[in-house]
Amino acid sequence: MIQGKKIGFQEAKSLLLGMVLCFISTMPLKADRIQYKEQYFRLYHLHYIQYPDDTMENLYWLEKTLQADFANPLYAVALIEDEVQWEKYRYLFMMHVNLKIIEQYLFLGNKWNKRHAYFYNAPWKAQNLESLETAETCFKTALFYWQDAMAWADKAQERRFRFINLEQVQYWQDEAQRIERKTLDYETIIRRELTLLQKVREQFQSMEPAQ
Repeated sequence: MIQGKKIGFQEAKSLLLGMVLCFISTMPLKADRIQYKEQYFRLYHLHYIQYPDDTMENLYWLEKTLQADFANPLYAVALIEDEVQWEKYRYLFMMHVNLKIIEQYLFLGNKWNKRHAYFYNAPWKAQNLESLETAETCFKTALFYWQDAMAWADKAQERRFRFINLEQVQYWQDEAQRIERKTLDYETIIRRELTLLQKVREQFQSMEPAQ
C-alpha cells in the first residue's frame, strides 16, 4: 500500500483533524459491524446543501475507508473474476476515495475562503485572517491527498491492466485516464486557489486597524 508522507504532514493537518475529532465525539456511531472499505464507503454521501458538519461526517467515513481492509472480492463494488482484476480494482478504489477526500476538503476550504478583502471588512480583520488560515490548511491538505490519488491512478494505469475493463466502476477507470491525460488536475486548481488566497490575505494584512 502506498504510504505517502502522512506522518510528516500531521502538523499542517492538526487544526482540521481537531475539528473532525470534535465532530466525531458528538456523532452517534451506528457502525458496530462495519469493518471493510466497501462498507465504510457506502456511508459517504453528498448533501443537497453541503454544511461544514456534513463535510466533516463525510471526511470521517472516507478516512475510515482508507484505514479499513478490503472485503472479500465476492463483495467488491465491481465483478471480480481473477487476481489481476482484483489488483486493478484495489488501485482504482484507493484512487477514487482519495479524490472524494480532495473534493470534501475543497468544499470545506471554500466555506472559510474569502475571495475579496473589502475595505468595510477592516473591523473584522483578525477574524478574516483566521478564516483564510483555515481555508489554506484545507487546500493544502487536499493537495496532499492529490499526490496519493495520482500514485494510485498511475498503478491502475500500468500496461498489464490496459485491456482489463471493470464495467461496474467504469467511472473510476475514466478518472484514472483523465489523471493520466492531465484533464483532471487538482494541483492546478488548488494552487490557483492558494495564490488567490495569499493575495486576499495580503490585502487584509495591509488594512489599517479600525478606529
